[in-house]
Amino acid sequence: MHAIFVMIKCDLGKTYDVANHIVENIAETSEVYSVSGQWDLLGKFYLKDVNDIGRFICDDLQTTPGIRDTFTIDTFNAFSA
Repeated sequence: MHAIFVMIKCDLGKTYDVANHIVENIAETSEVYSVSGQWDLLGKFYLKDVNDIGRFICDDLQTTPGIRDTFTIDTFNAFSA
């Protein structure tokens, strides 16, 4: 499994609707956080190694009603204590 993080900007007043839709409808979702700053949400997703990240973002995530913009952060190694 491959983890990616996606910063999500929502239409005004739609942040909670977007977060609920993602959690309920996108199986690859691990966690979704509301955040401060220029982005509204931070999503953590786990994709199978054979999945195309771009296809997932374009076809599954960006088609969510209320999403205005996304910024994807790809991961390489996970470090833990």
